[in-house]
Amino acid sequence: MDICVTSLLRDKGFKVTPQRLAIYSVLVATKAHPSAEMIYNELQPVYPTMSLATVYKTIEILKTLELVQVLNVGEDSFRYDANTSNHPHIRCMSCGRVDDLFGIDSAGFIEQVSATTNYTIQGQQFYFYGICPKCQGAAAAVS
Repeated sequence: MDICVTSLLRDKGFKVTPQRLAIYSVLVATKAHPSAEMIYNELQPVYPTMSLATVYKTIEILKTLELVQVLNVGEDSFRYDANTSNHPHIRCMSCGRVDDLFGIDSAGFIEQVSATTNYTIQGQQFYFYGICPKCQGAAAAVS
C-alpha cells in the first residue's frame, strides 16, 4: 500500500514524508471515518512536532489524488474515508459514529434523478441519520 501511495505522491510532484504516509495509513486502517482532529490526536504521540495544519494539507493532497473522500455528515467538521468507492454512510445522531453502508443499490435512484432532471450525474453522496444500536441500548437502559 505505502509503495503505491509513495509512487503516486512522487509521480504527482508531492514530497513523500513520514507524516503524510502515517496520515494515509490511519485512514486506511480505520472504519471510523475520522475528522482531521481525530487523526491529529492519534498521531500526536508518534509525531509530536506535526501540526494540525499538516493533517489538513495532507488530506487535501490525498483528496486531489482521489485517495480519500470527504464526508459532510452534518457536523461542524468533515470526516474522511479512504474507501473511495461509491457507497452511502449513516451517522448516529447521539454519539456521532459514522458507518459505511454496503449492499444498498443506489443505481436505480441515480437513474431516476438523471431521468427526472436531465442532468448527467457526475457523482453522489448519500447520508442517513439515526441512532446506532449501542446508543439505543444505552437509552433503553436509562428508561
